[in-house]
Amino acid sequence: MRINKYLAASGFGSRRKCEELVTAGKVTINGKVETNLAFDVAEKDKVCVDGKMAKPPLKFTYLMMHKPKGYLTSVTDDRNRKTVMELLPNEFKFLMPVGRLDYNSEGLLLFTNDGNTAQNIMRPCKEVVKVYQAKVEGEVTEVNRVSMEKGVTLIDGTKFKECKVSVLEIKDRKTKLEIKITEGKNREIRKILANFGYNVIFLKRVAIGTIKLGGLTRGTCRLLHTSEIEYLKSL
Repeated sequence: MRINKYLAASGFGSRRKCEELVTAGKVTINGKVETNLAFDVAEKDKVCVDGKMAKPPLKFTYLMMHKPKGYLTSVTDDRNRKTVMELLPNEFKFLMPVGRLDYNSEGLLLFTNDGNTAQNIMRPCKEVVKVYQAKVEGEVTEVNRVSMEKGVTLIDGTKFKECKVSVLEIKDRKTKLEIKITEGKNREIRKILANFGYNVIFLKRVAIGTIKLGGLTRGTCRLLHTSEIEYLKSL
């Protein structure tokens, strides 16, 4: 198995991050520093990162959480803010969050120790649809809705791909929307809506591909069903 893939499967981050660990000289194989990204790890090889043994688990675990607002999607935080790891049951503390859901947003967040599958979920080229429900101040006009769907370029040059925007309800000068994206850039939906002058007062991710949050209570978790795991592996 190629070294970056081996390290990712062992829980050391994305393949790109693992490549950086290799080129930085932090990886040893059988006691010798290895910086060749083309190195194929054999079953008998002893691989370490900064002295810590790397070994893909024999069994992968897949979990979903209904992340509440007020939690960082991070393993640790240098400002001592609450992280999603605090909500994981002790027996699942070894899992890592897949992608991010910002501090003020809630909804579906996946966890796994399967690094390769996690990367496939996040890769834009896989075009995995993420579905969000948002509520904004003001009434979203049809002109603005159509403009959002065509793709947006911010004043700083940031570009967002085409998306699907549906108006679910307009009430008391507030609009409830369903938004489907395939990129998942940092704070993408908030930035798109802000570009049209809309302040987001609620944002919730309700689905990733065919996996739906359903009625899972805020702050709780459940293991994925077999059909959900098969979907993720099909990516």
